[in-house]
Amino acid sequence: MAQENTSPGTPAPHPVPHAQGAGHAAPPVPPAEPNPATWGRVDGEGTVYVFTADGEREVGVWQAGTPEEGLLHYARRFDDVRTEVELLETRLKSGAGDPKHALQSATQIRDGLGEAAVVGDLKALAARLEYVIGLAVKALVNVKHEREEARAAAVARKQALADEAEKIAAESTQWKAAGDRLRAILDEWKTVKGVDRKTDDELWKRFSKAREAFNRRRGSHFAELDKQRASAKQRKEELIAEAEALSDSDDWGATAGRYKELMAEWKAAGRAPKDSDEALWQRFRAAQDAFFARRSAVFSERDAEFAGNAQRKEELLVEAEKIDVAANLDAAKAALRRIQEQWDEIGKVPRDRIRELDGRLKAVQDAVKSAEDSRWRRTDPEAQARAAQFRERVEQFESQAAKARAAGDERRAKKAEEQAAQWREWMEAAEAAVADR
Repeated sequence: MAQENTSPGTPAPHPVPHAQGAGHAAPPVPPAEPNPATWGRVDGEGTVYVFTADGEREVGVWQAGTPEEGLLHYARRFDDVRTEVELLETRLKSGAGDPKHALQSATQIRDGLGEAAVVGDLKALAARLEYVIGLAVKALVNVKHEREEARAAAVARKQALADEAEKIAAESTQWKAAGDRLRAILDEWKTVKGVDRKTDDELWKRFSKAREAFNRRRGSHFAELDKQRASAKQRKEELIAEAEALSDSDDWGATAGRYKELMAEWKAAGRAPKDSDEALWQRFRAAQDAFFARRSAVFSERDAEFAGNAQRKEELLVEAEKIDVAANLDAAKAALRRIQEQWDEIGKVPRDRIRELDGRLKAVQDAVKSAEDSRWRRTDPEAQARAAQFRERVEQFESQAAKARAAGDERRAKKAEEQAAQWREWMEAAEAAVADR
């Protein structure tokens, strides 16, 4: 069996660094098992030594086998420690390890290296331990910072919830939605952890006070609402009485107008208590329905009469649209007058046919009037006189031109012809205007 001894040259334990090595690559530690003779030896009496920076240090005695086997045994013990350190490092880097436990374990291993019964690169392992200790210290700092941030976030969240509750208590009139929101705030409040007791108690008092204020304001609102609904019920009963009295009226236009006013007053009256509002509405609507059903029956009969009138007017239009103003304007005017008299005697047509039928008749009327206007313009004495005047002036200048040329005065003849040409142009325009009419 191996016996563990210590050397008087063992270095003193190092203080825990603030975060040594945390920001650098991990120092490599070579495994001891492949070449244990690199890191230690066994003398002829079986004493096992490890090489250190300060010289050899006795780590045990091996008598259970060959010196090589003894050296390999202590090298494997070194590799076990090396593996343990690497595992601590891996767990720290992955976030799965407890930084406090890792710091304690790494510090304990480091502080025991001076007495450890192992054979391997103690200097490299010490450097690796310093690196792991640095990681653990940094992780502890991060954990503390995260806890502080989590606490600050929890305090901020509860402050925000208290602020929202106070705003709801002071302003909201959406009673159901606001009540639901306050219950949701309470549920969320219970899930927010990490606030110190004093702060939590202060915030809870704010939230509780806001809930109580909201409940009082909501209670007052519904008490007032009950009064308003009782008043609305009374008003709606009065409107029902009038609606029922009007349901037998035959004054269709005025009564329909009054029912429209009653509907506006009904809406303005507000809601009656829930257990009676629907029944009141059914009574009010039944009175209206009775009146409008009678009116609809009367109007249906009238519409049938109007439809017959429309058919008769269509027959007149067929006749009117055959009038030929070009053939005989006077006959066309007489035919149109007769059709217009019959049109007026027929009477009303359905409202949706008025524009169509009147439009077709107007088109015929416009055609007759246009032909009449055109005939009048063609026989306009003033226009005829103007054309004759222009013609007379043309003849005068043509006569002057002929006399001047006979007398050998070519200049006066040319001038008279130019004047005759100008007046001829005006004459032709006047005659064309009369012809166009």
